[in-house]
Amino acid sequence: MNWLSLLGLEGLFARWQAHVIEGAIAAEDRMDLARLEWADLKQRLQQLLVLTIVVGGLTVVALIMLSLAVLVQFWDSPQRVLVAWLVAGLWGLGWVGALAALVSVAQRAGNGFALTRHELAQDWRDIKERL
Repeated sequence: MNWLSLLGLEGLFARWQAHVIEGAIAAEDRMDLARLEWADLKQRLQQLLVLTIVVGGLTVVALIMLSLAVLVQFWDSPQRVLVAWLVAGLWGLGWVGALAALVSVAQRAGNGFALTRHELAQDWRDIKERL
């Protein structure tokens, strides 16, 4: 004997069961999205670390080369001066490029889990509307 059918609760029970299944599927989707965003954030943080090390190393090299260029400026041969300034300029360009890449990665890393936050906010609005 089906008590739910006798009490007229079979439809209510079926709706609740459907909502629970839908909620479980939605939770699984959100976890997958969070996992994907975590992998993306982790990759950006690794890039940030590598680029920070590169910028630090290039800064040291650029300062050494700039110092050499200033010292060579006072030597006798004008060709050495030109070469020293060109080398220092190349190191400076490398440093600027690495710094630009570092800033770009740092800005993107600051917006982690944006899709997951958006989906959870939408879910919360949907839940509030149903209540």
